[in-house]
Amino acid sequence: MSYDLVIRNGTVVDGTGAPRIRADVAVTDGRIVEVGKIDGRAKQTIDASDLIVAPGFVDPHTHYDAQICWDDVTSPSCWHGVTSVMMGNCGVGIAPCRPESREIAAWDLVNVEAIPFDVLKEGVTWDWETFPEYMDAAAKRGSGLNLGFLAPLTPFRHYVMGDESMGRAATDDEKGAIKGLLQEAMVAGAFGFTTTNAGQHVGFQGRPLACRLASEDELRAYCNVLRDLGRGTIELALTNEVSKVDAAERALLDMLLTESQRPVTWLALLNRDDKPNACQETLVEVADLIERGGIPQTTCRPFIIQIDLRTPFIFANMDCWNSVLNRTVDEQIAILSKPDFRNAFKEALKRPLIFTSNWEVMTVLQVGDPAMEKYVGRRIADVAKERNVSPVDAFLDLAVEDKLAMQFNYELFNADESRIPELITDPRTMIGLSDGGAHVDALCDAGYCTYLLGTWVRDREVLSLERAVQRITTEPADLLGIKERGRIAPGMCADFAIFDMATVGSDKTGIMRNDLPGGGRRLVVPARGVEYTIVNGQTLFQHGVDSGVRSGQVMRSGRA
Repeated sequence: MSYDLVIRNGTVVDGTGAPRIRADVAVTDGRIVEVGKIDGRAKQTIDASDLIVAPGFVDPHTHYDAQICWDDVTSPSCWHGVTSVMMGNCGVGIAPCRPESREIAAWDLVNVEAIPFDVLKEGVTWDWETFPEYMDAAAKRGSGLNLGFLAPLTPFRHYVMGDESMGRAATDDEKGAIKGLLQEAMVAGAFGFTTTNAGQHVGFQGRPLACRLASEDELRAYCNVLRDLGRGTIELALTNEVSKVDAAERALLDMLLTESQRPVTWLALLNRDDKPNACQETLVEVADLIERGGIPQTTCRPFIIQIDLRTPFIFANMDCWNSVLNRTVDEQIAILSKPDFRNAFKEALKRPLIFTSNWEVMTVLQVGDPAMEKYVGRRIADVAKERNVSPVDAFLDLAVEDKLAMQFNYELFNADESRIPELITDPRTMIGLSDGGAHVDALCDAGYCTYLLGTWVRDREVLSLERAVQRITTEPADLLGIKERGRIAPGMCADFAIFDMATVGSDKTGIMRNDLPGGGRRLVVPARGVEYTIVNGQTLFQHGVDSGVRSGQVMRSGRA
């Protein structure tokens, strides 16, 4: 018998949690047709001796909505064995969008996902208006990876309500129109919808992101679309205080589960230095909702962020910072220099929700002015003592002196790595939260898959290889309703990550590149040990080299 591809002599970890086996895998027409001892000929043969053959990894939480317009391999996720990505998370996106509203949609991405406006202006193709047209445009453009889309409620509300979507709930007629657009998106293949409850998610002109203004009646109506179709998942940025679910947030999660009768995945569980028991307490408090399908997401990496005061997303949940957003550098400097602003900032820090103001772990990473080089690597706490000022003043003074070009490094969550195992081994959580494509010059967690395999499987033996692969393949695929990917078995789509267990991994911190449209910069994390990334039976990367083949598909719910 003849095949398109045979992967020979590999150690197959099928994604289900079953024990690894030594086997060949045969592929024809982009599908797995046999697993075992295969004697037939093949157009292409890969010798996977001494390598692990796993299903391509499924990333459930990305923000590549804009990046797919200019990057047909969806990097850096593709480097790490990821073959399928889900975007449209946190209620923010760029479809549907009327031509006159494109700038507003772009500024929403600037403020929520910290993607520079000039990059979006240069790179987004805008060859769509409706959400189905957006999906079709992605399919026509071609992709190295498989692309899945959740419908973000913000552009849906803005499409119907215009500017008023950022200020009020929808009327009954508007609610019906938005519901109709959501149903249209689901019929076209969206995997569900997303929204946010998080105060730091502010959009155009510092106003609340439009989906945050949706009333409970609206959300019920949108949930009922999924209930009536019998498919789809809801993604929700739930918590205003990281890893803590208050009474109102619990009620919201309960309502979404009840009205949709579908899974809801929510953000996020991350270990905090200031409240070390927060995650475990929350898992107990919402155990009943988790049993009903309210699955929290977590990450297997320390959450290290680079802070840039030109795009201060990390502080967006503090009212005093709203006036700083979407301003020129000179205007921002003027605001940051005012005593009233500084006093308000200091007051807000007394009630930390995200930024915990641990100045001992904030360091100067990079400067623009060579005269400021002496501060690189220094802790803000030490600079404050040296200058005899408060850490807040030292932090803002340094930024202003460097005309806001200064980058700061901050270990925000999961700083104590000894606490990460209790999150990633807990079956009540889903590993994801890569945020691929977002916060491009501040953080890069898109390498979480290789970090999991290298750090927590090989080096620290916290998880078995079989369980770790299951956590980043079958589990997210099943939760999102991706039915034909995430496992190695006859009939499944032929997506594979083939890696060397002895070398696979990635670093906690990344490297900066100026490879965005217009020369914009972004932080990326390279991968180690991923020898082949195969998408729908075609090799995308071999030994880290791009083959030029673009065999990815736009996945569509119901037939994905």
